[in-house]
Parts: sequence; C-alpha cells; structure tokens
Amino acid sequence: MKHLNHIIILLLTLTLFSCGIYSFTGASIPPGTETFQVNRFENTALLVEPGLENDFKIALEDYILNQTNLTLNPNNGDLIYEGEITDYRISPTTATSANTAAQNRLTISVKLRFLNTKKEEDDLEQSFSFFYDYPASTQLIGSVKTTAHEEIFERITQDMFNATLAKW
Repeated sequence: MKHLNHIIILLLTLTLFSCGIYSFTGASIPPGTETFQVNRFENTALLVEPGLENDFKIALEDYILNQTNLTLNPNNGDLIYEGEITDYRISPTTATSANTAAQNRLTISVKLRFLNTKKEEDDLEQSFSFFYDYPASTQLIGSVKTTAHEEIFERITQDMFNATLAKW
C-alpha cells in the first residue's frame, strides 16, 4: 500500500509538470511557449553609468534561464523583454549632527515592456525600482559598486519575473 501511494504521487507530479501547469518557481508559462528574448535596455537616466545596460540585460537573462526551462533567443522569442533604465541616482538618506551625509542610497529604476506573443493579454508595461544603501564615507566604486548593482538587479529581475511569469 505504501508503494502504491508513492507511485500515485510520482505520477501526479509528473502529470502536473509535463502539462506546464505548475513549477516550484511559481512560473505560469502558457502552453507552446518555449523561448524568450531580452532586447537592449537603453540607459536614459540623467546619470549614465557605463556598461549598466549590458549588465542589466545579462542579469535578466540569467534570472529567467535559472527560473524556467525557456530557451534564450536573440530574436523571434515567444516572450520579449525590453525597456529603458530611467533612473540612476545617488542621494543622502541619513545625516550626522554636523549636517553631513551619514549614509547614501543608490536607486536604479527600469521601465519594462513585456510582450507575450502566445498570450497577448499578458503584455505588460511597468516600472520597477530598487535601492542599495552604503556609508557616505565609502565611494561607490569597485566592489561596493559591484555589490550594489548585483543586489539591485537581483531584486528588480525577481520583481519583473514575478510580474510577467509568476503573476504575483
């Protein structure tokens, strides 16, 4: 009897996954959707950080590849991600008693246009933003900048994934 229960659970699990109904990442991918593409995210921010648009594109591609079984295509993807980096801003967040910044915040905002060629009602245009705080005594260069970008990109790409494929 115990083995029969295990077999039933295994068959039910295989059936659910093979139909594309559910995945552990929460992705809801329409049947027949096999590919995605990430177009260039043009950097239109007032403060332009060189290479940021390429780094963001790679971060989004990597996130989708790691969370789905979709194949990355340079063009003609079933799902298309594109947009602009609209803001790259450094601002003080807290002050000392001497009225100087104690902490700074890097904020990056990205406008996404998502096109689903298999299910057009899922198309989306939305802005996403996240920040990274760091001590004002530290310059935003080298490993500090790399860490800031990675943490911000991780959150923004996760939010984009949730909005487009997980529907959270």
